[in-house]
Order: sequence, then C-alpha cells, then structure tokens
Amino acid sequence: MSEIPPIPGSGDTASGVPADQRQWAMFAHLSAVAGAILTSGVGGWGTFLGPLIIWLLKKDTMPFVDDQAKEALNFNITVAIVFFALWVLVFITLGIGFLIAIPAWCVVGIAWLVFAIIAAVKSNDGISYRYPFTLRLVK
Repeated sequence: MSEIPPIPGSGDTASGVPADQRQWAMFAHLSAVAGAILTSGVGGWGTFLGPLIIWLLKKDTMPFVDDQAKEALNFNITVAIVFFALWVLVFITLGIGFLIAIPAWCVVGIAWLVFAIIAAVKSNDGISYRYPFTLRLVK
C-alpha cells in the first residue's frame, strides 16, 4: 500500500507545525544573519533587531514563531555580550587582549553562523531548535 499524499495547500508536515509558522521561524533565525551583513557584523545591534521585530509581531498569534524568535533573540544577545566582553578585555589590557580577542571573535563568529543556519533549517522542518551556550534572558 502506498502512503496517502498530503492535502494540497495544507502546508502541514509530520511535525504538526503549519508552513507559515515554520517559515516565519526560519526568518527569525536568518534575520540575524541578514542583520549582521547589513549592519556592524556579528555581535552588533543588527543581529538581534530582526529576531526582536519578528518576535514582537508574531508572539501572540504563532506559538512556534514565538518560541523560535525568542530563542534566536536570546542567542544573539548572548553573542553580543561575548563580543562586548572581549572588547572590554582589549581595553583593560591596553590592546594586548587582541591576542586573545581576535581568535575568539573568529571562533565565536563561525560558530554563530553555523548555529544560525542549523536553527533555520531545523525550524523550517518544524523542529524546535535550542542554541547551545545561550543565556535565556527573554522568557
């Protein structure tokens, strides 16, 4: 016996999350990448502006988007805090901290990009993604 095909236009998957919610959740994660490209890079204000706007617009009407946009927002705030702490290290050590900060920025930046892409793919599949090493500041 063959599997019954999904109803055209339903947009639902086995996860039970409607297609429009999966798409908005993916946008929440990818908006951080777009914000980094358009503004000051990873750790800048543009990385959490997109997830914040999507969360504020959709939190009351789309529960999956509410969860994933908060997750993206928390992760990007955490990364911004790490970048800020590294800048503080550079200033406190009168520039010697660059020896630690530059490699750390590279590692954190690459990890940030990889995790954002993984989160976007998972949320588009209807899977709730949790970033590692994230402070849950927005509840």
